[in-house]
Amino acid sequence: MARPRKYVIKLTEDEYKELKSKIRKKATSKTIRCRCQIILDLDESHGKVLTHEQSAKSNGVCLATVTNTVTKYINGGVNAVTEFKRSINLDNARRKVDGRVEARLIELACGPVPEGHSRWTIRLLEEEAKVILETPAKINVSLTGC
Repeated sequence: MARPRKYVIKLTEDEYKELKSKIRKKATSKTIRCRCQIILDLDESHGKVLTHEQSAKSNGVCLATVTNTVTKYINGGVNAVTEFKRSINLDNARRKVDGRVEARLIELACGPVPEGHSRWTIRLLEEEAKVILETPAKINVSLTGC
């Protein structure tokens, strides 16, 4: 005999409509669509209820994904299911090198090679970049000499 469900999902009409509309939108990612469909499959107040295994099989995901989605819904509601939780660091929000520094590095790489070297290497550019990052200077970029 199967264990009773730990989390019971009963959607309101507004939540049901919101999940359905998310699934229909073209801009919605595959991951969010799948999460919404999982919650709709397990909803006990609208239509036939699937088991976790049936939902996983019909959506083409593993059982852990279904469990994680249910937990996400229980803890945060529909908003937690329909939004990605992303870190600021993953979105390149804190870049060490901006456009000016990049332009300066390109200018260096296209310019004359330091004495004692036959060409620019990554390590030489890295050493120069440390100097550039420590002392910001006015940049006069001319890339015609590359």
